[in-house]
Parts: sequence; structure tokens; C-alpha cells
Amino acid sequence: MKILMVLTSHSKLGDTNKETGFWIEEFAAPYYVFTDSGAEVIVASPLGGQAPIDPSSTVSSAQTAYTDRYFTDAKALQIIANTVKLSTVNEKDFDAIFYPGGHGPMWDLINDTHSIALIQNFWNNNKPVVAVCHAPSVLLNVQEQNGDAFVKNKNVTGFTNAEEEAVQLTEVVPFLLQDELIRLGGLFTNKENWAPYVVKDGLLITGQNPASSEEAAKQLLAELDK
Repeated sequence: MKILMVLTSHSKLGDTNKETGFWIEEFAAPYYVFTDSGAEVIVASPLGGQAPIDPSSTVSSAQTAYTDRYFTDAKALQIIANTVKLSTVNEKDFDAIFYPGGHGPMWDLINDTHSIALIQNFWNNNKPVVAVCHAPSVLLNVQEQNGDAFVKNKNVTGFTNAEEEAVQLTEVVPFLLQDELIRLGGLFTNKENWAPYVVKDGLLITGQNPASSEEAAKQLLAELDK
């Protein structure tokens, strides 16, 4: 199995002086679920090179066994420091695509033409598409072949309005992910704040928050094992 993981290159948190990027747990948990199973993982980002890490994901309360492993894994650290430029990858070389979250994708990957085309190509060739936490924002500008919004009539989840309010970023983010998924016709469901929750609709798998990243990765492997 060969899995493409796509990270954000965006590091500025709106108009604040704070930084953002990808959320470490949402990369680390799937990365180790995949590599421990024997899958090959390639990590790409729009700009290539060092992918920015959301500083909030480095605080002690956000750490897990997976993040602890990441910070002592020289190979993984090198992969994040040298991500492949997204425009150079081809859907034909992979079995599935996985988007970790963090707030960054809400600014860059949502509008990235290479990302949009990749998602369409994976989907049209019956390959799984997975996105967790804020990463379902990458689906918002994707369209089906008939022109419908990709998420229309699909069961989805993602970082909720309540969770955004809890981290006090409702007025900072460019949009509320839950609202946008619903506006485009997505059949949105969720659990309480921070609870692990994964929704699978055919080959589309979405996770609500960082705690959902491990299960989303496991469901992807189960799908690929079929």
C-alpha cells in the first residue's frame, strides 16, 4: 500500500500575530498506523519543504503516545522538514489520500488547484479520500463530475462550531467548517466536543477532531484491505 498524506503550508493564524499549521497528533497517529502496517507513506504540501506545525499542538496537554514517538523519530522529523511539493505528485502512484488537519488547510488547501484535482482523481478512480478535524475544508471546492458540490448528500463530520468556540477562534477563522459543509449539502453529524468520531460514507472518511485521527487511519486501512 502507498498512501499520500497532504499537509498545509500555511503558518499564519488569520489577522492575529499567532502561528498555525498542521496538528501534530493528526499527522503522527495516522503516520504510525500506516507505517506500522507496512504501508509506504509520502508526505506532500503545497510549497514543499518544511511543513509548519501549529504551536498549540506542541503543548503538553495535546501530547499522546504517537506524538511522543514522533518527536524522537529522526526519520519522521526529516520527512516533515522535506515534504514533497504537491504539484509534483500523481494520483496514479497512490492507493489513498489522507489530509491531517490543523487550521492551516482553511487558508491554503481549500483553494489549492492541485489538491482539488487530486481529490477528484482519487474519487473518480475509486480510491479512498480521508480528512480529519479542519481538513475536511479541502473538500469544499471539490465538485462531482455533474457539477454538484462533492460533499452534497454525503455523510461527513469535521471540527464543529462548538469546538471552534471552545478554542476561541470563531472570529479568527475564515469560515466555520460545520456551517460550510452543511451549506453545501453535506449530511453533517458530530459528537460532543473532543470525543473521537469518524464518519464513513463509501470511500469518503472524515474525522471530527484530533482524537479521531487514529480511528480514521484504521478505517482507511480496513478499506484498503478489502
